[in-house]
Amino acid sequence: MPTLKTACTLALSASTLLYGSNTLADTRILTSIKPLELLVRAVATEDMHISTLVPPGSSPHNYSMTPSKRRALESADIIFWVGPEMETFLDRLLTGNEFGERSVALMQQDAEARRSADDDYEHDQHDESHDDHNHEHDHGDGEDPHIWVDPHTALTMAETIRDSLVQLSGADKPALDRNLEAFNASITDKEEQIRRQLQPMQGISLFAYHSAFTRFAEHYDLSIEGVLTLNPELSPGARHIAEVQDSLRRANHPCLLTEPQFNRQWWRSITKGLDVTFSTWDPLATDIDAAADGYAAFQQSIADAVLKCLPEHAEH
Repeated sequence: MPTLKTACTLALSASTLLYGSNTLADTRILTSIKPLELLVRAVATEDMHISTLVPPGSSPHNYSMTPSKRRALESADIIFWVGPEMETFLDRLLTGNEFGERSVALMQQDAEARRSADDDYEHDQHDESHDDHNHEHDHGDGEDPHIWVDPHTALTMAETIRDSLVQLSGADKPALDRNLEAFNASITDKEEQIRRQLQPMQGISLFAYHSAFTRFAEHYDLSIEGVLTLNPELSPGARHIAEVQDSLRRANHPCLLTEPQFNRQWWRSITKGLDVTFSTWDPLATDIDAAADGYAAFQQSIADAVLKCLPEHAEH
């Protein structure tokens, strides 16, 4: 019969083994918004716990954090967010001493990667004229923060997520690498599919509620004739509204892409009396399943919304 000391030793050993086997199961990953959760789920292993800070239907531009969300920040091992240009309510928290070392600003990482690529390009093209360099993108202040709607940028973000997750204690690097490779392949296939689907859109004039749609449109060579508001939290001035209305009158099959997070009546009043098609897309992926293939489904949902702008699918 085992002694009490032996029994205690066996119990302690069993608890140690149990704790060791659940190390990654206890790893808590927090993302600021749903689209980032989709990217994390594509890369992360199944034994990682993933949750999102901003709830469905809320805008990250003006979200007010509750005490329970603050506790979620405190319990997270790693936090992924776009950056202060997007989640302004997180700027002080995630750049401070308490959470700064646990947070990863994906917009900052993407900008640094592109600046490095630009530097390499400039080095290789040092004999080019100065005028050629004036056409490079501006990566400084004022850059559109909706970086996740561009699939190529999303792949860069996924690489950053993988690089961050492999640093966690007990992370399965080969599995993370395989997941990233599978994600890359799936998004490449989805991108090719969407390009074929959107070919009939070349003659359609698209208008966006605000800049969230811009990166997707530019990636797929879609024509954006106007943006209703530069800041979704502020009503545009009368002059800007008049300019947009004039553009709508002159456009070819104008279609306004709206977003469910903002007041529908507002843009209805602006377009009253005009022959405008409406279609709704969701940059926050509210209705997309939080799964490993969720980001591909998110991209398809945007394409489907754009295709509703075709005259045969039009909703006025």
